[in-house]
Amino acid sequence: MKAVVQDRYGSADTLEFKDFDTPVPTADEVLVRVHAASVNAYDWHLMHGDPKIARLVFGITRPKARVRGRDFAGRVEAVDSGVMGLKPGDEVFGEADGAFAEFVCAKDSMVGPKPANLTFEQAAAIPLAGNTALIGLRDVGRVQRGQTVLVNGASGGVGTFAVQLAKAYGAEVTAVCSTRNVDLVRSLGADHVIDYTREDFTRGARQYDVVLDLVGNHSLAEFRRAVTPTGTLVLSGGGVYEGGSAVGPMGLFFRRRLAAPFARQRLLELPAHQSRANLAALCELAESGKIAPVVERTYPLSEAAEAIRYVEVEHARAKVVVTV
Repeated sequence: MKAVVQDRYGSADTLEFKDFDTPVPTADEVLVRVHAASVNAYDWHLMHGDPKIARLVFGITRPKARVRGRDFAGRVEAVDSGVMGLKPGDEVFGEADGAFAEFVCAKDSMVGPKPANLTFEQAAAIPLAGNTALIGLRDVGRVQRGQTVLVNGASGGVGTFAVQLAKAYGAEVTAVCSTRNVDLVRSLGADHVIDYTREDFTRGARQYDVVLDLVGNHSLAEFRRAVTPTGTLVLSGGGVYEGGSAVGPMGLFFRRRLAAPFARQRLLELPAHQSRANLAALCELAESGKIAPVVERTYPLSEAAEAIRYVEVEHARAKVVVTV
């Protein structure tokens, strides 16, 4: 099969589009013929091995997972004998390392039926970003109807889903983005938009019940100024590549852990817990029209390196998708 392969950390120039062994499903795995895969900040973080502390997980000297890509949508090609509820030919979406390829193997717990009303390209945009937004608002932020929610980084992959989800939960939503993305986030349902090139939301008079940060571009003290005295701050990180770092957003997370036991505010981090149940919830939200993926650009698989380069340095809006 053809795949986008990486054997050393570095820029998108380290990625090679070449022949690679087709994976074989093992215990509780599904082999999927990929029709589309989307680009996430996760991809360029792993590509660069950034922050360097993350190499303890990614691989010390080079990526353990040689094929890039995480989100996918496609058709089931084969299943392990232990897999229940999926069969060859089923249209699915999900998460697994190695999605920038013609085939990918994924744990059956990370694969679910594709939303029937979406194309493969649209469905591929959902899993990682949609799941991150879902966990951040539903599980960690515990957003309730009538609350005020601010999304910092509202025009990115996770942010576009977060704005829509917060509205679906009945919140009053303030979206923070750049000038060129104001109309986009308004179209997704944001009640208020702050252009960060003109206004710093951490210095304003208004406070919010829940602040979901997807950028990591302020100090903990600055973020806390924007949260009500008993409100919730959810930290996720993200941003763009700026030459590498030792700890990246982990520094902000470390300060949160020191402050959290002594704060009236709920100061929390956004964990990554993928599950078929969350995919099912996202599928239902998509089929009901409560969330809709926004795809800015598509690239063929052979140009996946350029797709990652665009996302990491150009502040891509919404999602960028690779077609196979």
